[in-house]
Amino acid sequence: METIIQVNDVWRSYDEGRIEVLKGVDLLVEAGETLALVGSSGCGKSTLLNVIAGLELPQEGRVTVAGRGVFDEVSRRELLRHTVGFVFQLHHLMPGLTLEENLLVPAVAVGMSASAARDRVRELAEETGLLQRLDRRVRELSGGERQRGALCRALMNRPRVLLADEPTGALDERNREAVFELLMKLVAERGLTLVMATHDVDLASRCSRVVRMRDGRVEE
Repeated sequence: METIIQVNDVWRSYDEGRIEVLKGVDLLVEAGETLALVGSSGCGKSTLLNVIAGLELPQEGRVTVAGRGVFDEVSRRELLRHTVGFVFQLHHLMPGLTLEENLLVPAVAVGMSASAARDRVRELAEETGLLQRLDRRVRELSGGERQRGALCRALMNRPRVLLADEPTGALDERNREAVFELLMKLVAERGLTLVMATHDVDLASRCSRVVRMRDGRVEE
């Protein structure tokens, strides 16, 4: 089995070191795993996802994703463009753009041709039930539609790793279940590796592995 994510002795703090969030975290994730990160608020789940994604750089330690080291702005940018997709708790779609325009943004960043990008948008929109909503602005979409759109955006550039930070946390129970089932379906069909931070014990139990974080450290 291939190890696709390696986190070795990673430290991350804020406020000039006064607030320690990650304290020597070690974590190995195998390709194809669906891993749930659980733990109380403030334990470091979101920060760990951000560091794995390259959204933040570790102050000490090393992160490798699919053979790519994450250590400077260039490696960080390449990782986000080609290897990792990220789904946030709040969709982070641009409200002034249509759904289709939002989904095209990642494709533009990697220089995908216009025709290939539009084909990819339609493929993902059809899979997620959003084909008839592509011309709508984000503010016209429901909460569930926005989160499905965020999932499409994360998959636009065919990442190998999908990171999700409380992806259903802002949804009602019906949409929570629908979005989670869709997420797991798309991950399975594409053979992706999923690392998901969640407070939801039920959702965590449906992943192939659960890892608990406490006070900035991983407890297997």
